[in-house]
Amino acid sequence: MSTASARLPEGRYGRSADERADRTLKIVGSVLGALLLVVVGWFAYHYIVENKISAQVITFQASHDTVEAHLEVHKDAGATGYCTLRSQAADGTEVGRADFRFGGRATRIDKVVTLRTTAPGTTAELLGCHAD
Repeated sequence: MSTASARLPEGRYGRSADERADRTLKIVGSVLGALLLVVVGWFAYHYIVENKISAQVITFQASHDTVEAHLEVHKDAGATGYCTLRSQAADGTEVGRADFRFGGRATRIDKVVTLRTTAPGTTAELLGCHAD
């Protein structure tokens, strides 16, 4: 006596439930991956294109209760906004933070700004610039 096999013949009755589920997961994963790429691209585009003010710290000089930072700001003509600077002590604690406003028609501004600190600062770090 032989026992009948519980398996269906290969290729006779279409795909199995596992194969259909795998295909569905692949389609859903592809759609979600493409959607994620679109969202990341949209945010990157708006961050780069919409940012009308950029700056960098050229040099800085720290003293007991102030840090003087030489900022070079590039902006669109007529754009107004602010840049945020901070200073840290040798142990990494923040000892000063301030916003410095920029405006006018000039597209390039070189300015020395003074940041007051609560303790001797060892850095002048530009946290970012934002347009109004």
